[in-house]
Amino acid sequence: MIAKIVKGKAFKGVVNYIIDEKKKTQILDADGLRMKSKSSVIQSFITQADMNSRVSKPVGHISLDFSAQDREKLTNQFMVKIARDYMKRMGITDTQYIIARHFDREHPHIHLVFNRVDNNGKTISDSNDLYRSERICKELTEKYGLYFATGKENVKEHRLKEPDKTKYEIYNALKTSVPECQNWKQLIRELKRLGIETEFKTKGNTGEKEGVRFEKNGYKFNGSKVDRMFSYSKIDFQLNLNASQSIHQNQTQSASVSTTIESIGSALGDLLNIQPGNGYNEDQTYPYRQPKKRKKRKYGRQM
Repeated sequence: MIAKIVKGKAFKGVVNYIIDEKKKTQILDADGLRMKSKSSVIQSFITQADMNSRVSKPVGHISLDFSAQDREKLTNQFMVKIARDYMKRMGITDTQYIIARHFDREHPHIHLVFNRVDNNGKTISDSNDLYRSERICKELTEKYGLYFATGKENVKEHRLKEPDKTKYEIYNALKTSVPECQNWKQLIRELKRLGIETEFKTKGNTGEKEGVRFEKNGYKFNGSKVDRMFSYSKIDFQLNLNASQSIHQNQTQSASVSTTIESIGSALGDLLNIQPGNGYNEDQTYPYRQPKKRKKRKYGRQM
């Protein structure tokens, strides 16, 4: 389960988007709205938003997307239950909302539109909403036994348009290259081979690097915008970790080789019975044994 959050100024566009016959929309739940028509829904939102003119973006729009692997269990009632739990944890309470299910994608998903001006004219806070939402989605995924999709595994690349298409190409390149490199020089060289240029953001006049940006096909993206795990600090940490692991691995292999050589030497020593006081000296590489003297043969008659 993942959530995509958008805030806007006008309710007309978002209501027309979610209540669309082409998407085979099903209205699953609503509160505080006149549901006679799309225009009445829109006007209900606008009337309440006018209670607090200080809120420049009163439109709250959240898409809750689920894995296709959960399709069988995601009934309309179950999705509404999850959506209500999500809203409560996000602090989206005591306000107008509408929940609609679309069927224009392979994966199950619903759209939640709510008024950021609540029923008492107070503002529903959006402070750190992206981070809070990410945490809550993980909690609900575990709570309701949903499939936990990692990263961008459910992205349909063939359906992406620019600039998202290029951003996803950069994401794939970084995902493959970062684990294989031990420093920035190696990473920059590998990315360039894949048609991606790298540039750094420095801190004031100090020259200290604090950010990274990648460019391809004329599009530029900060590392953290490609994916949070590709911010400058996180890539730098991973590269240093790769280098440390490589050094440790090399030391382990060297120690193993030395141990093997010593074992072979010891085994050869035992095989050749090279022991002190056994006729061995530094000029010899094997046990030395004095040959027996042959008795001289005597000729003639013995008396």
